[in-house]
Amino acid sequence: MRNIRRILRIALFLIVGLFLHYVMPQQDIARITSTEIIRTDFSSLNRMFYAQADSGTVENPTRDLRLINTERKATYLFGLIRGNNETMVFRNEDTGWIYPPYFKFDSSDLQAESAASISTVEPYDWVVITHYGWRVRWASIYPNAVAVRPADSEDFRPFPWVNLVIFVVLIGGLLFLRAMWRQFRERTLDPMADKAGDRLDHVNADLAERKGRIGRWLDTWKSK
Repeated sequence: MRNIRRILRIALFLIVGLFLHYVMPQQDIARITSTEIIRTDFSSLNRMFYAQADSGTVENPTRDLRLINTERKATYLFGLIRGNNETMVFRNEDTGWIYPPYFKFDSSDLQAESAASISTVEPYDWVVITHYGWRVRWASIYPNAVAVRPADSEDFRPFPWVNLVIFVVLIGGLLFLRAMWRQFRERTLDPMADKAGDRLDHVNADLAERKGRIGRWLDTWKSK
């Protein structure tokens, strides 16, 4: 039973961790090399990883997809650890009022800003691209760019303040729920369990007393 509980806890931890890693905002230092629009056919495998069509338009199985091609500094742990340069392609879609709650309605403006920030000649112009999601090449899944702003330099390291605030709120909420559950258990469940235990003890005692009476009565017949 303990092993099953451990497996369930580990599975729940992995699911929540992957969910947060996907939806939490991340910031990459990159230089934009080009922008393009491609026609995309979504499959049952990757459809859930895309947002929606631009606000005010009809959702279709096939639609245009804005892409932002970059060379970025590979980062890990929300930008705290740096790696080597690598190519990265971002999609540029509205999220609207749906999940995840970025309330993004300006994909066209962001595409124009990205096109204006293209840098292919040294010294390069670097930007901070805020995004969420994963890049899965074999499934044609791209992270969704949310905002683009100039970076001070190639070595600029933005601190993930938003992520820190979200984590603090989540931890505070979990501690609050834990405290509520403990109070509910102490005030409601534990007294109910104690009453049920007392009743069970009384029933067992009554059964034992009746059994003893029957046994004594049978003993009287044996003595005769």
